[in-house]
Amino acid sequence: MQSLPKSVNNLINQFANLPGIGKKTAQRLAFHFLSSDVELSHSLSTALLDIKQKIKNCSTCHGITEEDPCKICSDKKRNSSLICVVENAYDIFVFEKTNSFSGIYHILGGALSPLDGIGPEDLNIDTLLDRVNEGMEVIIATNPSVEGETTALYLSNILGKKGASVTKLARGVPVCLLYTSPSPRD
Repeated sequence: MQSLPKSVNNLINQFANLPGIGKKTAQRLAFHFLSSDVELSHSLSTALLDIKQKIKNCSTCHGITEEDPCKICSDKKRNSSLICVVENAYDIFVFEKTNSFSGIYHILGGALSPLDGIGPEDLNIDTLLDRVNEGMEVIIATNPSVEGETTALYLSNILGKKGASVTKLARGVPVCLLYTSPSPRD
């Protein structure tokens, strides 16, 4: 918008670069910050700088943390013989919200995608293999995409050779089919 000052347009453009934020939402956010107390802008900028300066990857699971190892990897109450393999750190957040998984995690850092030039050497597969021992259970929880399914198949093969018990998350909606025998008139 040419009628807006350059700094406002810049803020709108920065908000619009965020996932799920369109131009109209970006404009509403920018005008909200314009009309709010300067402390809100300061708090947001501090929080953004904090995550860039303080957050690092856990050396064990590759999750995000401020301490190394992360809280999950250092929790002695966790079942260390049960590893859930996910594509990214956000997936851990989703699992932890359910409060139903007591094992540990391993973040791959993506999924295999030959068309995009992402092979096994580009993911955290070697460190996963170092963590897995015979008899451990590995739950593969990759995304239900072509890349996620390819990654799951690849991991199933190599982890099975190590003697691990490999399972995958169930997909889809369970359906009960009712069968009625045809009536004599049919």
